[in-house]
This record gives sequence, C-alpha cells and structure tokens, in this order.
Amino acid sequence: MSKRAHTRYHHRALASLAVLPLLAVAVGCGNGGSDAGGGGGEVLAGLVTKTDTNPFFVKMKEGAQQAAGSTGMKLQSFAGKQDGDNQSQVDAIENLIGAGAKGILLTPGDSKAIVPSVDKARKAGLLVIALDTQLEPANAADATFATDNFQAGLLIGQWAKAKFAKDGKQAKIALLDLNPNQVSVDVQRDTGFLTGFGVEVKDKKRIGSESDPRVVGHDVTNGAPDGGRTAMENLLQKDAGINLVYTINEPAAAGAYEALKAAGKDKDVVIVSVDGGCPGVRNVKAGVIGATSQQYPLKMAKLGVEAISKFAKDGTKPQNTPGKDFVDTGVTLITDQAISGVDSKDSAWGLDNCWG
Repeated sequence: MSKRAHTRYHHRALASLAVLPLLAVAVGCGNGGSDAGGGGGEVLAGLVTKTDTNPFFVKMKEGAQQAAGSTGMKLQSFAGKQDGDNQSQVDAIENLIGAGAKGILLTPGDSKAIVPSVDKARKAGLLVIALDTQLEPANAADATFATDNFQAGLLIGQWAKAKFAKDGKQAKIALLDLNPNQVSVDVQRDTGFLTGFGVEVKDKKRIGSESDPRVVGHDVTNGAPDGGRTAMENLLQKDAGINLVYTINEPAAAGAYEALKAAGKDKDVVIVSVDGGCPGVRNVKAGVIGATSQQYPLKMAKLGVEAISKFAKDGTKPQNTPGKDFVDTGVTLITDQAISGVDSKDSAWGLDNCWG
C-alpha cells in the first residue's frame, strides 16, 4: 500500500473515532421494547448487523425473521448507522445479555474490537454466531456461518486473470476496500482476489502487503455507492490508466462505475465484485460489472436462527464444515462472459438465486 493510501486510512480511522453513531434498533417477530426478554417461556434471539440499509443485511434480517417465526422464537434486531460502527454493536450485545437472550447472530463491524463483548455474552451463557464476517480470532465466536470470503475473492481474481490474458491486456488494478479497520471479510476478499489474479501477497492477513507494480493502489468505500465513487475518483487521480477494479461489494461497484462513467472510462475498465444481490446481478447483465461472486445471506441467517433454537433446546452447538473453521454457506461466480477453466453461472441463473 502506498504512503498516501496509508495516510488516508489513518485519517479516516481517526475520523471514525470522533463520532459514535446512535444505535439503530429494529424489532421483528415480537413486540420488542420492554418485553424483549420473551415472556411466557418464549426464546429470544438477537440479530446484530453492520447496517440496516445495505441490501445484504436487509435480506439477512428477512431470513432471520422468517426462521424465527417458523421455530417459534422471538427475534430482536439491531444495526449501526454505518459499517465499522463498533460501539453500536457493543450496546446491542449488552442489551441482549440484559434481556435474557439465548443467542446472538452478529455481523461484526470490527472483527477484533467486538471480541471482548462477545466473550462477555458467551460467559453469560449465550450462543454467539458470527454471520458473513469471522471474528479475529475465529474461535472467539461459538460458530461462523459465512461465505468462504477468500474463495469469493479468488474466483473473481481467476476470472479477471483469464479475461485479461484472453484479451492480451496488461492490468492496472485499483482495489476498493471496506474501511480502515481491515476486518476479516475485507482482508479475505482483497487478498483472495489478488491471489486469484496472480499477484504475490506477502501477508494474507493484511491489506496492502503486495508490491506488484500492476497494483495502482487501495482506497476505502464503507461498502456504499458514495464511498465507491469517491475512492474511484481518488485512484483515477493517481493513475488514469486503471483498467481493472476490484470492489468489496456491489454497492461500492455501482459508485465506482459512476466515477468511471463521469470520467469517460466506463467502456475501458473491467469491474469485479462480491455479493450476488439482484441489483448487482442486473449490473452483470447490463455489462456494468464483469463478474461477481454470489453469496447467500438468507441461508446464513436461517441456519443461524435454527442453531440458536437447537442450542436453547438441548445445548448443542454447530459443527464447522470439514476442513474449515466455519460453516460454509456457499459461493458462485456469476458472469455473462464465461472463461474456460473458471466455473461460473450466467446472470439468468444469478437472477434466479439473487437477493435484495
């Protein structure tokens, strides 16, 4: 990572400490509020997501509510105002411990900083399951239900490498990451993509450890369209010849595309991403995104609620996928530009299996 990019990460990290957003709370499958403990023997579960605006987490909440209804549980859901809002998640966990919840489903905004709160919940007897993003260390939670995020990055990296080789082009790569915290999902997708593309990554637990001249630089997006646009504008100022853009998710990809279009470069740049939401898959069909790795948030949430229900009944905890330190909920490469040797499905299949 360049000195300039490190400085930008540092400044944004300081800015994130200046304001602690208010906790946003949404309650489903129950009355919430004062009776959050689930009176009458009703089992309470909590869902704590990074935001309540990203379609990925909206679908996750929907899946959790459906599963709670079918298992006879009560669900209380919480979300911060933006990605990386750790304090809101700390407050949510405290609330759920006090309310007598049996378990918590958590997508950590900061996979390291939240660990003390998770440890407190587990010591209080709650089952804590991370969704989508592993804690650091992963065994800080009782289980993780997630996409193999390194594999998700690897797939779009392999596809991009094969496409550029087929087209006879030399890549100039921009990486649009999540936030300064370098949470596990951010690092895994970024380093997976670079590994798939054939860039040597010296430290797969840290963004920016590569020294390949094809990498123009990194910037952060907060996983949002406006962040994607700003990050893309910043990197274009550094090198107007960028022709391959990796993005942490599809909202960031949409913002990056706006910046490229405004600069008259949208026809010359390949964008790859991760999510598989319906808007993103439609952007694959429209040619805005070249390829995306589709993940399945509804499945993560459904399995998570069912695991809490089982734990409440007999104390049983989830078992990891063999050979992995989490429960793998699957990932599929979606593209309408199939490349020999890289398994993929087209956008029609993607739209049949998308979310949001």
